[in-house]
Amino acid sequence: MSKDILTLKPENVWKHFYALTQIPRPSKKEEQVRAFLKKFGEDLGLETIVDEIGNVIIKKPATAGMEDRKGIILQGHMDMVPQKNADTNHDFEKDPIDAYIDGEWVTARGTTLGADNGMGVAAAMAVLEAKDLVHGPVEALITMDEETGMTGAENLKAGILDGDILINLDSEDEGELYIGCAGGIDTTAEFDYKEEPVPDGMTAYKISVKGLKGGHSGLDINLGRGNANKIMNVFLMKAAEKYNVRLADIDGGSLRNAIPRESFATVVVEQEKSNDFETFTKEFEAIAQEEFEKADGGLVIIAEKAQLPAGVIDHTTQSNLYKAVLECPNGVIKMSESVKGIVETSTNLAIVKSANGKINLASLQRSLVDEDKDKLSADIRKVFLEAGAKTESSGAYPGWKPNPDSPILKEMKEVYNNRFGRVPEVKVIHAGLECGILGATYPNWDMISFGPTIRNPHSPDEKVNIVTVELFWEYLIETLKHAPKKE
Repeated sequence: MSKDILTLKPENVWKHFYALTQIPRPSKKEEQVRAFLKKFGEDLGLETIVDEIGNVIIKKPATAGMEDRKGIILQGHMDMVPQKNADTNHDFEKDPIDAYIDGEWVTARGTTLGADNGMGVAAAMAVLEAKDLVHGPVEALITMDEETGMTGAENLKAGILDGDILINLDSEDEGELYIGCAGGIDTTAEFDYKEEPVPDGMTAYKISVKGLKGGHSGLDINLGRGNANKIMNVFLMKAAEKYNVRLADIDGGSLRNAIPRESFATVVVEQEKSNDFETFTKEFEAIAQEEFEKADGGLVIIAEKAQLPAGVIDHTTQSNLYKAVLECPNGVIKMSESVKGIVETSTNLAIVKSANGKINLASLQRSLVDEDKDKLSADIRKVFLEAGAKTESSGAYPGWKPNPDSPILKEMKEVYNNRFGRVPEVKVIHAGLECGILGATYPNWDMISFGPTIRNPHSPDEKVNIVTVELFWEYLIETLKHAPKKE
C-alpha cells in the first residue's frame, strides 16, 4: 500500500479515501465500514444514526449566518464491487486495497479500487469534519448494499432526513451533471443437470477465456467489449458440434453488474480428436481476437490439458444451455431517441456457473423506460423457460425521471460556470443511481448527481483521475456555499 496518496490535494478528501481503502467493504459485508462511519460521526460530536437496514446518517448544523438555507443531503454508498484478477491473491473481506499513484490516476494492484463510491463518501466526510466551510444544514446519507441490490436505499424510512436537496456523489465524469438514470431488474435462470460418467478414451482440458476488460454493465455496455460468457458459449457449442466435446463444469463471471471478463470450463474430448481440438481452439481464438481487436484487444482463449473430471453434464442439459445462452440477448438493445448518445435499454449476461447438479445464470437489464426493462426481462425469461430452466425476475428498481427545470440544476450550472468558466454538461446516465428509489420515499427532494472522473469501475482496471478530485471538491464546497434559501 502506497501512502503517497495522502500527499494529494485536497488532502482532507484523500485522507478519508485512504482510510476507506484500509477497511474491507464488499457489498453485504459492510459491518466494519459501518462501524467506522458511525464512530467518525460520533467523534465529531454530530448526530449520528444507523437505521434499521444499516444505512449511516450524520447530521451537521448550518454554519453561522446560513441557517436560512435549504438543507442539503450528501449521498453516497459505503460498499464497493469486489472484483480482482484471477492471479491476484486478495480477500475482500479481510485485506485492504493496495492503492497507488499511476501518473495522473490513482488505481489499485489487481483489484477494484473502490473509488466507486469511496470518493463520494470521502468528500462527504471532509464536509462533515471541516471547520472552515460555509454551508447550510448538511446531512450525509451513506447507504449500504448499493452495488448488489440497492437494499439500503429501498429500505430507507421516510421522515429520518430533514433536507430538501439531494446531491448524489456517485457519478463518474467531472464537468457533468446527471439528472436521470436507468432503472434495473435482475433475471436469473437455473438448469438442473444429471452428472454422467466420463466416456472411455477421453482427454480433459481446462478452457480459459480471459484478458477482457470487463467493466460496468451500464456505463461500459456501449463500448463493444467482449462478454466472456457469450464467447465461451460459442466456443463450447462449436466444439460440441465438431468434436462431440462434453462439458464437465463452467464458471464464468462473478458479479451481476459487471461485464464478465473471464470464463473457465472443464471439458473432455475423444483422445484421437485432441490434436484437432487444440488446433480448433487456436483458430477460434484468432477469429475472436479479430472480432474484438479494437474494443477488447487483450482476449486470449487457452486449452490446457487437465485431470479427468468425475463426470460430465448430461447431453440434453448441455445442449439446452448452449441454445439458451446463444439466444439470450446481451449488450445494447436500444439507444435513446430523446437523449442523444445515451443507451436506453441494455442487458448483460453476467454469470454462468455450474455446481452440485445446478447451472445458475444471472443477468441484469437496464432501461430509461421501465416498461421496456420489464419487457426485456420477460423476453429473457421466455428464452430460458423454453430451454427447460427455472427462471425469475427480482430486485426491480425504478429509473430516475429527468427534471430539466430542477432548481438545484439551475443553481449548480451557474456555480460551475462562475467557478470554472464553462457550463457543465447535463446528462442522463445508463446506470443505477439510487436517486430514483430515494425520490420515491422523499418525493419533495430536488435531486442531482455529480462526481470526479472514474474509469473502468467494477473492474480491476478501475482508476480515478487526480486532478478531477480537486475540481470535484471545489465544486462541492462552492455549491454548499450558494445553497438556496428556504422559501
